[in-house]
Amino acid sequence: QVQLVESGGGLVQPGGSLLLSCAASGSIFRPNTMGWYRQAPGKQREFVARRSSGGITNYAVPVKGRFTISRDNAKNTVYLQMNSLDPEDTAVYYCNVGFGGNVYWGQGTQVTVSS
Repeated sequence: QVQLVESGGGLVQPGGSLLLSCAASGSIFRPNTMGWYRQAPGKQREFVARRSSGGITNYAVPVKGRFTISRDNAKNTVYLQMNSLDPEDTAVYYCNVGFGGNVYWGQGTQVTVSS
């Protein structure tokens, strides 16, 4: 069916950077929307960023100016470049894809920001 494979999570110090990637495969081509959500311990899942197939982007206020979302439509891959990371960014990050009237989720990748 549809699979979303994520990579790039890990442990970094405050002020550091990470690059997350998510590759979609299966019965999917040029998804309408590709983006990222995150969920911290004890909190609800929240929107982070998204990018449409036409290049329109949206960012949550807490990450605007620090994170950059991009995508390679030919490879069905979305990226999230995270700079100036703060302990408040610690969470499980989930890839989110909209295509054909359906919404798909990745398995999640852990991002931990700690000194």
